[in-house]
Amino acid sequence: MTEEELQKSLDDFLPASERHDVYVEECDGQDVRLRFSLAPGDRWTSVALLSLVDTSLRAAAGLDHVLSHLTVTVLRPAQDADVISLSRVIRRDGAVVHAETWLFSHAVVEPMIHATASFETP
Repeated sequence: MTEEELQKSLDDFLPASERHDVYVEECDGQDVRLRFSLAPGDRWTSVALLSLVDTSLRAAAGLDHVLSHLTVTVLRPAQDADVISLSRVIRRDGAVVHAETWLFSHAVVEPMIHATASFETP
């Protein structure tokens, strides 16, 4: 899938409240890099960050997959800046897909969240 195709899929799939101006920076095989932006005057809440985790994992694993397991580790607080996610599929096993994502504040230097998930095809 190309960056443009994934961008269109995300725009069609995500409700407006969960888009956070998502922009597909890179889509290469099983690796996906997304950028999320805050609206002026907003802050990243736990709920918003969990929606970024979900979107990032689904972008790598498949938007139509059903979440079965999720583990999230918060490593440091979010800054009021763009969030970059780096996601990838770890393993495909029949109808199950295992993926991980790292979320970074503004630049890919020190991660703030790491998450792993398992998805099943519907």
